[in-house]
Amino acid sequence: MPAPSTLLAPSILSADFTRLEHSIDIATKAGADWMHCDIMDGNFVPNITFGPLIVQAIASCTPMIIDTHLMIVDPDRFIEEFIKAGSHQITVHQEACPHLHRTIQLIKSLGAKAGVSINPGTSLSTLESILPDLDLVLLMSVNPGFGGQKFIPSSIGKIRQLHEMRLKVNPGMVIAIDGGITEENGQEVVSAGADALIAGTAFFKAANPAQTAAKFRAMTR
Repeated sequence: MPAPSTLLAPSILSADFTRLEHSIDIATKAGADWMHCDIMDGNFVPNITFGPLIVQAIASCTPMIIDTHLMIVDPDRFIEEFIKAGSHQITVHQEACPHLHRTIQLIKSLGAKAGVSINPGTSLSTLESILPDLDLVLLMSVNPGFGGQKFIPSSIGKIRQLHEMRLKVNPGMVIAIDGGITEENGQEVVSAGADALIAGTAFFKAANPAQTAAKFRAMTR
């Protein structure tokens, strides 16, 4: 049986916002799996991006899964709005959620898949109690806030460790990696245990995004 294709999630932050629908169409036609929406509040991370209205506009332009990454404080306030806007899965940060189980339960109760992200400096041990309840873990391989950063090499060991953890308690959980993903390091990331690659600059700034998408999706463990 052939290995499943790696999931590709272009990050909309690297798209041309003057031609947003065109950028989304490029990703859709290239065969990308998710459209990754980074929501930043200028508080949890040092940048501000966009809110539910833009997510709604993105969702109206594509049949892709809308993968919404909330890099915001107190995300519970906005989870319902983002799901109503068209988000199929919501990822919150462990560092921003004092009552993480309750937040995950809220996401699932509203009909979306639930994920948790952790920053490069956060230990995987903080996820041990919540891991059985998750659809997705998003490991940050850069410090969040800005696109175009370089991949942190120690992330490879973290991916391997998380892969071993999920095999014990939640083998169906997806491992996604976000930050500095390129055609050069993508295979190593997938071989370590990743299922989904969040690629912003590497996809939207590529000379041929469709060829780039095909290369990423052909990477197998």
